[in-house]
Amino acid sequence: MIAPDPHNPYLTRELVGIDHEGNTSNITVVEERPLTIFLNSQEIVTAMTIGDHPKYLAVGFLINQRMLLPDDQIEKIEYDNDIETIIIRTTRKTSYEEKLKKKTKTSGCAVGTVFGDMLEGLDAINLPNSEVKTSWIYSLVKKINTTPSLYLTAGAIHGTVLCEGDQPLIYMEDVGRHNAVDKISGWMFLNKISPENKILYTTGRLTSEMVIKTALMGIPVLASRSGFTAWGAEIANEIGMTLIGRLRGRRFLCLSGQHRLNWDADPKLVEEESFKNKRKASHE
Repeated sequence: MIAPDPHNPYLTRELVGIDHEGNTSNITVVEERPLTIFLNSQEIVTAMTIGDHPKYLAVGFLINQRMLLPDDQIEKIEYDNDIETIIIRTTRKTSYEEKLKKKTKTSGCAVGTVFGDMLEGLDAINLPNSEVKTSWIYSLVKKINTTPSLYLTAGAIHGTVLCEGDQPLIYMEDVGRHNAVDKISGWMFLNKISPENKILYTTGRLTSEMVIKTALMGIPVLASRSGFTAWGAEIANEIGMTLIGRLRGRRFLCLSGQHRLNWDADPKLVEEESFKNKRKASHE
């Protein structure tokens, strides 16, 4: 599994503060850096990110904004760490002046941005009708919660995991959950990974933005330990996505796409979350 590297010194920094008793306290915090994304000669956006996997983030962002098309050929990817800029060059000539004029600030942490009509292209999406065993869901939660991560080291960060069956494939983290999803989208595009039989797990809220990004990636199942927004659930119902939230211990709630669920696990045999994990979840 491709997973976070909590020991990477580029991603965190040690700071010194004063605690509630006036004592000196050392703390590890995540870094936050700008990344300016160009598509050919056009500047698209500057995203705030922790700075890992800029290639996946840039490609995934452009895909989820419908600026990179499924059949586009990427000629070259140029990343300059000194000026925190990445350029994606394609064989197709691109210009998105009109699209860039219309942007929506989303509810994501680190303030996500969607250019153009948020619902553009959703009508044409036909999600795979793959099965989801409840035993997979319980197994995935346990595996993900015990994977070393930046969240466990420094907090203040969201995680997103692409899974197949009960196996996590790639685990990405960032200050905004939209960034973590874009990284996975970019990885899937560049490695030609099929969305069929995949599950996307996130630590963040199941908002309209998260549902739309997941749908554009072609992934039929979106799950989270956090809660829902009404519009997120409404869109999921309309496109037939399986939306699972409040996933903690033996409990979860499915608000759409229940037809994919295979109830092969007895919830009574599943361990409840420890008090420590419940406290952790309350802060997400």
